[in-house]
Amino acid sequence: MTTRPRLLFLCQALPYPLDSGVAIRSYHTLRILSRVFDVTALCFYRRKRGLVPEGPGPSVVRLRSLARVEAFPIPQEHSVPRLLWDHLRSLALGRVYTAFAYQSRPFTRRLGELLRTSHFDLVHVDSMVLARYGAAANGAPVVCVHHNVESVLLQRRADVVRGWRRAYLSHQARLMEREERRGCGRWALNVMVSETDRARLRAIAPEASCAVIPNGVDTSYFAPTPGRDEGLVFVGEATWFPNRDALQYFCDAILPLVRAEGRRVPVRWIGRASARTRSAYQRRYDVELTGFVADIRPAVRDAACYVVPLRVGGGTRVKILDAWAMGKAVVSTSVGCEGLAAEDGRNILIRDDPDGFAQAVRAVLSDASLRQGLGAEGRRTVERLYSWDRIGESLVNVYLSVLESSQGSQSLLARAAG
Repeated sequence: MTTRPRLLFLCQALPYPLDSGVAIRSYHTLRILSRVFDVTALCFYRRKRGLVPEGPGPSVVRLRSLARVEAFPIPQEHSVPRLLWDHLRSLALGRVYTAFAYQSRPFTRRLGELLRTSHFDLVHVDSMVLARYGAAANGAPVVCVHHNVESVLLQRRADVVRGWRRAYLSHQARLMEREERRGCGRWALNVMVSETDRARLRAIAPEASCAVIPNGVDTSYFAPTPGRDEGLVFVGEATWFPNRDALQYFCDAILPLVRAEGRRVPVRWIGRASARTRSAYQRRYDVELTGFVADIRPAVRDAACYVVPLRVGGGTRVKILDAWAMGKAVVSTSVGCEGLAAEDGRNILIRDDPDGFAQAVRAVLSDASLRQGLGAEGRRTVERLYSWDRIGESLVNVYLSVLESSQGSQSLLARAAG
């Protein structure tokens, strides 16, 4: 029998349920790699403060069909003093905040036990925020996945806030860029989700070895089906700043223009949101925030237009891939569709000012042929470029090439030492 190579999978977020872009990509990456590798996964998880119907236990059980999975809480979520202490340490020591946010004694102890007692042929590090754990990998080659270029995401967030928050986030962006410059050249490979992100990372760390593996979509699960074809929909948890900013921007600047002249346009915002937030937006804007939904497909199916009014973001938006796969017309900002094969007027409408965005939405709502044409071309786009079945082969080949290169280097070193 041939023993499968062993992969240590270090993950910033438990990749189940599939309730965020990071979880979706991490889940499919784990699923695909488990076909070839014997995987042990150590994952952080967030409490989500009762906004989803289950804790980490059922998710761990679900993932154990793919790998040996253990889950660890993020310490600062359970302690306000720890949260403040992490920020103070960042300021005092000049290290990016995330270097402290993911410091966990139980995680560190378990990782040390595994590295002492087991041999791993390859280590997957899911995001730069876990870089300190990848550095402890006992010489095994490390593949670091970048769901976005973190320093760019931080600076974009700084650009849409004011006062001390802008100054602090810009400071964090500079600290993260320094981490990227120092660290990315050490990894055997940096996996980016788009050519745009690869160019950005190479500008920061020119010596970094990079490959592009795009985000994908399950084109069987997300498929065009008939629906009511009315109103607007967006998918994204309101607990994450870019989505929360998009929601506020949309409600304040775009929605009044969409609803001008007394038009009745229902809006559904799908994803985790507190009861207080849901009530406030329903009362003030007549916008329905659904909260956590296990299956987003019925809400997407019934909408006439899928909106992505993001002003802050990085990487690529899985939400657009889902909408395209379901044959929905999409109106997005350029930030929202960045890094994807988005062609204005062909498979999407791209508008960056409120008036243009609102006009595009109104055109989609009123013109069935436009809706159908955009949706059909979106579906063709994901079938051609973004199916996980298609992406999976490239993903496995990239990881195996890193492993083969490492084994070849070790063989040369062994022969030289002999």
